[in-house]
Amino acid sequence: MTPSELSAYFFVQLALIIATCRVVGYAVRRWLGQPQVVGEMIAGVVLGPSLFGYVLPDVQAALFPAETKNVLFVCAQMGVGLYMFLVGLGFRSDHFRSQMGSAAAVSFTGMAAPFLVAVFLAPMLQRVPGLFASDVNQYQATLFLGACIAITAFPMLARIIHERGLTDTKLGSLTLSAGAIDDAAAWTVLAIVLASFGDGPLVAVKAIVGGAAFAGFMLIFGRRLLAPLGRIAEREGKVTHSMLAAVLVLFMLCAFAMDYIGIHAVFGGFVLGICMPRGLLASDVQRQLEPVIMVLLIPMFFAYSGLNTQLTVVNNAELLAIALGILAASILAKGVACYVAARLTGQDVSTSLAIGALMNARGLMELIIINIGLQRGIIGPALFSMLVIMAIATTFMASPLFDLVYGRKHRSTPLTDDPAPVP
Repeated sequence: MTPSELSAYFFVQLALIIATCRVVGYAVRRWLGQPQVVGEMIAGVVLGPSLFGYVLPDVQAALFPAETKNVLFVCAQMGVGLYMFLVGLGFRSDHFRSQMGSAAAVSFTGMAAPFLVAVFLAPMLQRVPGLFASDVNQYQATLFLGACIAITAFPMLARIIHERGLTDTKLGSLTLSAGAIDDAAAWTVLAIVLASFGDGPLVAVKAIVGGAAFAGFMLIFGRRLLAPLGRIAEREGKVTHSMLAAVLVLFMLCAFAMDYIGIHAVFGGFVLGICMPRGLLASDVQRQLEPVIMVLLIPMFFAYSGLNTQLTVVNNAELLAIALGILAASILAKGVACYVAARLTGQDVSTSLAIGALMNARGLMELIIINIGLQRGIIGPALFSMLVIMAIATTFMASPLFDLVYGRKHRSTPLTDDPAPVP
C-alpha cells in the first residue's frame, strides 16, 4: 500500500474501533455490571475474525487488510504504555513499602503455583497433536505454559483498580505491585523460552540484567533526577507544553529501553510514572494526557489483539474439554494461590479474596504472550484459542468476583470509565 492508502485505511479503522469500544463498553457496564475495560476487550474480539470476520469475512478483510496491522500495532503499544504511565503516576509507594512482605508473597506464590501446574499439565497437552509444535520439548512447553498461566492482566488490573477509585489505597498498591512483579517475571521466562528457540542466551541475560538495572536506576536515582521538573511546574503554576514534551520524551525513552531488552514497553511507562514528582506536575500531566489515551489510543490496543484472535478453532468436544481443564487449572493455580498467600501474610478475608480475584485476570497481556508463541511456532492455533478463552473468562470473572467479595466496602464508587484523580 502507498502511504496515502494506509492513511485512509487507518482513519476508517480508527472510527470503527472507537465507536465499537464505546458502544460495547456501555452495554457491558449497563447490563452486565462490568467495567469499561472488559467491554473494550470484548469489542476487540468482536472486530476480529472470531465474530465480525466470521459473519462478514469479506467486509472484515476489506476494512482490516493485513498491510495495515503494523500501523495499529505501533499505536497500540504507545497507548498501553502511556496508560501504564498514568497508572504509575497514581501509585502509592508508601503503601507498597508498608506491605512489601505481602506483595512479595502474593507475587511469588502467584508465579510458583502456575509453574507447578504447568509441570503436570504440559506433558499431557504435548500428547495431543497440534497443541504444541512438534519440535517443542517438555522443558520449553512447561516454561511457556507456566508463563501463560502466571501472567496477570497488568494494564487491565490497573484500569479496574483505577475505575473503582482504589489506585491510592493499600489494596490497589499491593495488587499493582504484585502484578508488576509477576508480569516482569513472566516476560523474563518468555525471554528464556525464546532464547532456547535460537535467539541465544543473551536474550534472557539482556532481559534479566537490563530490567533489573533499569528498575534499580529509576527507583534509586529517578526521583532525584526528575525533581526539578516538579519544582518548575510549581513555580510556573502549570505544566507548559515544553514540560509536557519533556515528559513525553522521557516516556518514549523508557518504553524503548524496556522493548529493547525484551520485556515490554508498559513497564517502562509504569516505572517512570512511579518516579515522577507528585503534586501539580503529576495532576496536570494526567489532565492533559488522559482523554486522548483513554478514548483514542487504548481502544487500538484492544482492537489489534482482537484482530489476531480466532476462537472458532476450538470446534470439537475433546478440545473444548481441554480448554475447560486449562481454565480450571489456571484459576486454581493463580486466584486461589494468591488468596492463600495474602491470608498468610495478614490480610483479612475480603481483601485476600479481592487480591485473588484481580490477580486471576489474564487479559491482553496473555494475548500478547500467546501471540508471540503462535508467531514463533511454539504453540498451534488450537492451544492459542484455548488460552484466549482462558484469558477472556478469567478477566470477565475479575470484576464481578471483586464486587462480590470487596465491592460492598466501596458502594459509593460509581462504575465508570472516568479514572480517579491522581493524588
